[in-house]
Amino acid sequence: MSDGKMVKMPMPRVDSVTVAVRVRPFSQREKNSGSKCVISMHSRTTTTIQDPKNPEHRKTFTFDLAYWSHDGFQKDKDGVFISTDPSSKFASQKDVFHDLGRGILDSAWQGYNATLLAYGQTGSGKSYSMVGLGANKGIIPNVCEELFQAIEERERNQEYQVTFSMLEIYNEQIRDLLSRTKQPGGLKVREDQHLGFYVDGLKSVPCGNYAQIERLMEQGTKIRTTASTNMNASSSRSHMVITIQFRQVFLDRDLTKQSTINLVDLAGSERQKSSGSEGDRLREGSQVNLSLTNLGNVISALADAATGKKVLHIPYRDSVLTKLLQPALGGNSRTTLIAAISPADICYEETLSTLRYAERAKKIRNRAVVNTSTLMRESKAENDRALLVRGNSGMAEQPARPLAEAGPWARQLEQAREEWRQHHVAVAKEQWIMKTLPHLLNVNEDPQLTGVLKYFIQAGSCDAGRAASNAIHLQGLGISDKHASFTNSDGKVTVTPHSKCKVVVNGVPIVTKTKLQHLDRIILGSNSAYLYIGFPSERGSEDLTRFDYDFFQLERAAAEGVSVDKLGAASHGDGKADPGMLAVFQDYVRLMPLVAEANQMGEELKKGLRMELKVKNLAASDSRGHELQKEVMVKVTNQRTREVWIWSKAKFINRKFLMEELYRRFLDGEESHVAQEDDPFWDPVEVVHLGSAHIWLQSLAYSMKLEEQVEFMNCEGEEEAVVHVCVTPCSPAGRACGEEDVVIDPSELLGKRMDFQVGLVRCLGVKWLKEDAGRGIQMGYRIYDLSSTLYTKPVWKMVNPQIEETVQFTALNASQEFLNYLQTNALIVDLWGLQEGCTQLDCSQSDLMVTSEGHVMVDTKKMSTLMDPGQTPSNQISELYMKLLKLEQETELLRDTNRALREENVFLKQSLEKVGSTQQGERLPHKPSNTLKLTWTAAHPPAAREMNQMYTRPASSDREFAKALKLFYHSMNQARGQLLRLRQEKPPEEDEMLRPFVQQQAQKLKDFGDVLESSLRRLKNDVAVIVKKKREWLIPRGLSPGVLRQFAEIIAEGTDFLQKGGGRSLKV
Repeated sequence: MSDGKMVKMPMPRVDSVTVAVRVRPFSQREKNSGSKCVISMHSRTTTTIQDPKNPEHRKTFTFDLAYWSHDGFQKDKDGVFISTDPSSKFASQKDVFHDLGRGILDSAWQGYNATLLAYGQTGSGKSYSMVGLGANKGIIPNVCEELFQAIEERERNQEYQVTFSMLEIYNEQIRDLLSRTKQPGGLKVREDQHLGFYVDGLKSVPCGNYAQIERLMEQGTKIRTTASTNMNASSSRSHMVITIQFRQVFLDRDLTKQSTINLVDLAGSERQKSSGSEGDRLREGSQVNLSLTNLGNVISALADAATGKKVLHIPYRDSVLTKLLQPALGGNSRTTLIAAISPADICYEETLSTLRYAERAKKIRNRAVVNTSTLMRESKAENDRALLVRGNSGMAEQPARPLAEAGPWARQLEQAREEWRQHHVAVAKEQWIMKTLPHLLNVNEDPQLTGVLKYFIQAGSCDAGRAASNAIHLQGLGISDKHASFTNSDGKVTVTPHSKCKVVVNGVPIVTKTKLQHLDRIILGSNSAYLYIGFPSERGSEDLTRFDYDFFQLERAAAEGVSVDKLGAASHGDGKADPGMLAVFQDYVRLMPLVAEANQMGEELKKGLRMELKVKNLAASDSRGHELQKEVMVKVTNQRTREVWIWSKAKFINRKFLMEELYRRFLDGEESHVAQEDDPFWDPVEVVHLGSAHIWLQSLAYSMKLEEQVEFMNCEGEEEAVVHVCVTPCSPAGRACGEEDVVIDPSELLGKRMDFQVGLVRCLGVKWLKEDAGRGIQMGYRIYDLSSTLYTKPVWKMVNPQIEETVQFTALNASQEFLNYLQTNALIVDLWGLQEGCTQLDCSQSDLMVTSEGHVMVDTKKMSTLMDPGQTPSNQISELYMKLLKLEQETELLRDTNRALREENVFLKQSLEKVGSTQQGERLPHKPSNTLKLTWTAAHPPAAREMNQMYTRPASSDREFAKALKLFYHSMNQARGQLLRLRQEKPPEEDEMLRPFVQQQAQKLKDFGDVLESSLRRLKNDVAVIVKKKREWLIPRGLSPGVLRQFAEIIAEGTDFLQKGGGRSLKV
């Protein structure tokens, strides 16, 4: 340049992104869930994560720094967390600042741009590391404070200029947190050839000391809190960017050094699968998730480029966030990323995702340069920027002059000081009022935003609500113009709701005037939470931090009767609740306020919907009776059309993002009407799962018919309907088996053909149909290894619909696995609700394997291995193949028959040879037969005719024994049903209903005991009769008393075995 000294451009320095990981302590929610720690750090650079489902599987990551802040700490007298002892590896806020904050300051003093990014899931501790909480200051305030401390100690022939700006990016819109004026649509990002991307119109405030920056941060946080409340937008879903412009002016050398410090607290990084639009017909509702996805794409592309891969494009322009972070990622900046992680097993997937994200980021290479310039060049650049902003305003160009002159900078600094002095007076006044008057403190989901807003209750009566004329001007979802009145009189404060406005005190909704006590919890509207601080005489040295957002929601849930016990958490026998159920409870509590907000938005937008939380599989079990994994879902009902939808947690959260977007347009006075297919409050009608019924198949294993009425239990464990079902063993032609076909031992069916029919006769008392006569139902089930579910035909507009559908199943070669399945498993029949216009469930059987008679085939595992891999099942199986398979079964049956006949022949031959023998004590050979097997010794063996009677008589006894077993199994099925109903019933919440409930349960237990006792008594009597008949038959034949005694003992042993519930076969 001709106007000043030429400064040699410095060479860029290639630096990798510095990556640090920090693990926090368990949150209260994680403690309540019984969480276990899955993170370990064995050095200052390594982080190991353990898979809670597979503890042997561990993955270790290596970063520049690893901070263990999980345990080993205590509070000092000032409330600062410090190590418990010198051997503790606890990393405090001071330790983190020493490594990361001082590195940022060193870069700034040298003239480098510096960026610090905080990444992690919501609640992982990002904001705590960046901003801090209470006495535990984070990196941002420490950087600012030490910067000004260092400036104070520098030489006086240098000038230091510091400006501060603070912005928030939410849903791809930029809000200036230092300006009280909201720009419609947010501030715009512009691009300049020299400046790169910048935010047009962003307020940048000169600062002369740390106190001014502290005041600006408080102001920005207050505006952020107000915006979060007004727009019903959680701060965890927004990015906060603080920018400090630091300029060093060297007057004696005509030189400046310029550094831009960006401190970025990114939004919660929840994976799209768990918090986004998985399975939703509508787009991803949160632009926050999209901006983080784009940030991930940029990082991945830069990481690939750093490892030598060919990258054609870096997608900086795909979001507002990545445009502003372009210098920090692969550009002119020294960049540090701190990844905040949870130690809890319930956050394993999120934590692993964060660690992988950080691992990619550390591969990025930046090219930072020292930003220096001459004063004349700096002045010309300032004028160019001013012209860029003014445009063609006709103003004459001002002569360039050094920035250090007593001009614009000095005036801006003095103006900022004046604003700070005014703010200081206002803060002092507010603190004095807080000490004298009762007031409300806001409580936010983000701890950083809690206690920022204060509403004072003056003497007399004051209204609270949306209207600007109210003494307490409140904003928030569900807040009316005149919402409630607070009265401060005679040393007490009361609150009175207006009309039907929602006011909750300590978790309980109120409708009349209510006196407030110090530290009462108040919720106004849908979810605006406040802590009441009473008169000075009521106050003590309470720890207000325990009344956090979670405390409010847990209290509200408890008042509404929602608890771990209410949701049905099972104990492991050690007194501790099931961790899985605890996690579901935490999800339930977390979604409660979100559902309340969604209902309020729907009400104001006149959508006519009602949303309510349900727990999927709350009272459901699998075919073996084991509990199914539970999860929270949302039931949505259109109150006008009675249409019902069931949304998963992920789908609901995505829809709520879209609802908020629509609601913001409504509040801003914009057009909020959308086409039906784009409406987040609407979905096409769908089939709804109503409940499940368990039909235990044990009787089939003994070739016995089962006919009973079984309850369909819904997700809450309540009876939804009753189904009349018949499970009948039959012949291939469909003839029902009789008592003579009953087997004592299921193994007798091994390898044989089994045919049985499942008939759904009728469905009784369907609540779904009672609620709306225009609805319909279908039922579906899948038995053993069927590839698809069988559905009944739809039945509409009948409260007690007649089904009358029977399907015959065939196992051509019953395997041991199939027989085991019948003895231990239930057939689960699902009841589905149909709505007008919904797609019905396919009731065709086109993809099933069938026999030549048209029966559905089960237990086809062996057959599948014989089939060619290219073959497809169902009707495409050739008739020839089916005939060959049938022929193979019949051949095997003939072989078995032939083998049995040979054994009988040998036995009879040996018996006849020994009939005439008179040797004492000679033992008759054992008869290998499927009938009663008896080894005995006789003084005088019976004649051939008597032997023939001996082997024909037990067959009749076996039939009698089978009949007794059949009656016993029917009784046991009754008892099982009673036991299931007893287990599913929950005690009432009201104390006055508890005594009748206990009496009712006692009577049911007595009935259950009577059924069990009578069943066992009947079986015992039947077996005794059979034994008596056998004795009467055996004694005249000259059997010795010892043999008879042995036989009686065997029968008695069998009876005892059955009484104890033995499941295996008994061979006598």
